Amino acid sequence: MFRKISSFAILVAALTGCAALPGEGPSAIDIKAEDIQNLPTKDYVVVDIDAKVANIAGQHRARDFAEHFSIKSTGRGQLVGVGDALVVNIWEAGENGLFSTAQAKQTSVETIVDETGRIFIPYAGRVRASGIHVETLRQNIENALLDKAVQPQVQVLIKGNQSNSAVIVGDVNNPGRRAISIAGTRVLDFIAQAGGSKFPTYETMVTMKRGNRTAAVLLESLFDFPENNVYLRAEDNLLLSHMPRSFTIFGAVSETKAVKFESRTVTMAEALAKAGGLNDNRADPGGVFLFRFEDLEVARQLNPKVDELGQSGYRVPVVYRLNFREPKAFFIARYFELRDKDVLYVANHPTAELGKFLRIIGPGVSAARGINIIAND
Repeated sequence: MFRKISSFAILVAALTGCAALPGEGPSAIDIKAEDIQNLPTKDYVVVDIDAKVANIAGQHRARDFAEHFSIKSTGRGQLVGVGDALVVNIWEAGENGLFSTAQAKQTSVETIVDETGRIFIPYAGRVRASGIHVETLRQNIENALLDKAVQPQVQVLIKGNQSNSAVIVGDVNNPGRRAISIAGTRVLDFIAQAGGSKFPTYETMVTMKRGNRTAAVLLESLFDFPENNVYLRAEDNLLLSHMPRSFTIFGAVSETKAVKFESRTVTMAEALAKAGGLNDNRADPGGVFLFRFEDLEVARQLNPKVDELGQSGYRVPVVYRLNFREPKAFFIARYFELRDKDVLYVANHPTAELGKFLRIIGPGVSAARGINIIAND
């Protein structure tokens, strides 16, 4: 009798241990419990990926520069500012004037706009230059010389437009301060003048600061979305930083790990391959999930009810599910692209939990069988 009780106690202990079965994450059923159709939910929404959903997710546009900074050129290059180096050419109609001789009827005056915003021109005195257009400055100098020189004609050239410049630093080949063209200089033009980035476009973050406004986009976004390639203004600051993108994959895969983007794009199929694919013994083919935050505008296209989660500009947590039991999933996985900091999770198949159960109670069953054999002897 004691031996029977002992074998029973071993089995009970083994079964008690099953309450703490090891797991690598939620099952597909757990994640789907809060489906997008059951909105509102306080946590996240779930969307099954089909061709339509894949196209909507692919419409994501990084428009940070376009939204924060003016796209149009301001024509700031026509203005004179403090620190600018100017060349003022003055002609007179007669000989032996203030600025002319028998040999030359023209004199060049090189000057720099001082800290008060003025320049000195002989016989015209100190003339305000900062903050006005070159043509206005030319007329002002000419008018100041009308009753002193012989029919003066004035030309003003900007030799060094120090006041109309911007700064670029960071992971560029030639950082420094550079002038902005009179015709306008866009961000890509400025980066090219600095020798370009030291790293691939998909690993280079461009941060732009204008006054108290700051925004950042990947360098490749300046190519993909031309509206981000805005015109620079005086005293803008650009910072190029090496920021490799990555995604995380875990769950019922051959290898759980964080993976860096080694190319411009990585599809879901490529991401699963990098982790060795789905684990044959544990994975639920119908439970492949991708976790990411989407802009409200994108999430609204997935389901209008997401408006209940927040206002415009709000980032909505979205869980995408791909069911690999359906043949079309393999085609969709080939063009559904991952983004930086995406999380890819493969759920465990329910039978995998049974396998864990059997492995845990196996030693107890063996021990109980041994006791029964001894008892029968």
